[in-house]
Formats: sequence, structure tokens, C-alpha cells
Amino acid sequence: MVDTDFFKKNGNFKLKVLAELSESKIANENDAEKIIRNVASLDEAAEGDITFLQNVKYVDAFRNTKASACIVSKKYIDIAPHGLALLISDDPNYAYAKIAEKFYHKDNTYISVATEAFVDTSATIGARSQVFPGAYIGPNCRIGKNCVIHPNAYIVNSVIGDNVIIHSGSRIGQDGFGYAFFKGKYHKIPQLGRVIIENDVEIGANTTIDRGAGPDTVIGEGTKIDNLVQIGHNVKIGKHCILVSQCGISGSTTIGDYTIIGGQAGITGHLKIGSKVQIAGKSGVMTDIADGGIVGGVPSVPIKNWHRQTVAIKKLAESKGNNE
Repeated sequence: MVDTDFFKKNGNFKLKVLAELSESKIANENDAEKIIRNVASLDEAAEGDITFLQNVKYVDAFRNTKASACIVSKKYIDIAPHGLALLISDDPNYAYAKIAEKFYHKDNTYISVATEAFVDTSATIGARSQVFPGAYIGPNCRIGKNCVIHPNAYIVNSVIGDNVIIHSGSRIGQDGFGYAFFKGKYHKIPQLGRVIIENDVEIGANTTIDRGAGPDTVIGEGTKIDNLVQIGHNVKIGKHCILVSQCGISGSTTIGDYTIIGGQAGITGHLKIGSKVQIAGKSGVMTDIADGGIVGGVPSVPIKNWHRQTVAIKKLAESKGNNE
């Protein structure tokens, strides 16, 4: 259950209000006036709560839930418990997100730069943006409207759009990793680019994004980056991508729009990764990937080939084991 010591609840709402807000349809209009008091998971929900079913793995929990209402897709209507009000949605996960946000909308009374933060006098912060204690905003940085810079984030050499969230411990705009080897020594190459973060990006805790060496490092609009991700200099990431925790992208690689990179995947430098690509977790990407490609393994190959390789290796190991 939600701990209201940490998350302040805004009130109770009629089901019809939540349906409109979440772009859902009430299965039985007799339920429209039902009062919903909170959100909860399927197994923890009680009377007065609303929950949701997105993953087929939780069908049994759905059949036994004690919630008053549940957000589901059409295919689950016939197995709903008796008396459970249903909101029908094409995407229950999205609908739940909108409803949870209604119950626990953040308090925006703290809209300012904390006195414990450091913001260089040459930096600009847009209207209604929040900079929390311990954050560092370096010279000439520009941060747009409605941004949230969490405690101890570090931002230099960066231009940031509107509605951007940067979580604690992130390091953005530091030197890229560039050296010239000459006469037996490595010599540092000046990193003269910036980091450009477009609108509606979210960057997880302790993620690092290096500034470009000459061209800029660019994070496209709507992209969501998990915790502990490393992005090298000159990388260009398209719009609405997903980068899962501990993946790493080496310098000068370009990634298209709507691409998903799984956790702990590694992408070597100077590659072209297309749009709507899916890269499985722990993959090692060493060659370009065309639009729509789905890959996995080390080195990465088309996903069906990877599965065949995995099965073949398993069979080989089992056959050798049987012969010993």
C-alpha cells in the first residue's frame, strides 16, 4: 500500500472522473458514481481501491483481487470477479499512471532554486523549474521551463529543454573520453562540444552523459534513461527511446527514434543504430543495425539467430555431459 507519510494523497474521486482522466470506458455505467479512495496493486487492494491488470502473469491475482475497481483490456472482462467495477482501456498501464498521478499529484509549492544549490550567475533557469539542494549548475548552462533537478545532480556545458527531470547523482556535460597517442604517451584532446537535452527527457540517478568533443552530444525529445547509464561523447540519441539501467553507449554512435536498449547492453563507438530497434539485455553491439532490427547476444545477431545459438550450445553441452 502507498505510505502517505511519504506520498500525500489528494482525495477521493468518482469512477467516472477517473475514467475520463485515463481515457478509459466504464464497463457498467451503474458503477459511474462509485467512490474510489486509493490506488493499489492487485494483491494488496482492498475495498475502495482501484488497481490494474497489464501482464497475463497476474491473471490469478486479478481473479482474487479485493479491489473495488480494476483497469483492464477487453479480453479480461469475462473472468472478472463478481461485483468488480471495470475500466476498459487499450493500455491499462497508461491508464493507471494517469489515475495514480491524480491521487498523488506532486505539490508544486516549492518552485525555486534551493539556497543550498549552486547555480552560476551566468546560467539561466526557466519558469517553474526546481533545483534542489546540492545540485550544481555550471556557467552558461540553460535549463528550460518546468524542469526538476534533483539533489546532487551536476550539470555543466549543457542546454536543457522544458519538462526535463534529472535525478540525483547524475553527471552531465563533463569531459568526453578522448586522447591522442603520440610518442609513447596519451595526450588529452579538448572536449569542445555541449550536451543538448531536448524536451520531456528523464535521466535516472547516477547516469553520466559526456559532452561532445566538437559536435554536441544530443538526447532526443521524450527519451527516458534509467539509472547508471553511460553515454559517451558525440552520441546522438533520437526521440522517445528507452535506455535501461547499466547500458553503455560509446562515443559517436547515432541511435534513431523509438529504440529500446536493454539493461547492461553495450554498444561500441561510431555505429549507426536505426529507429524502432530492440537490443536485448547484456547484448554486445559491434555492427550497425537497420531500422526495426531486433538483436541479442555477444556479439549481437538477429534475435532468432541468438535463440538458435543458445539452444545449440545447450544441446552441445548436454550431449557432452551425457558422454562423460
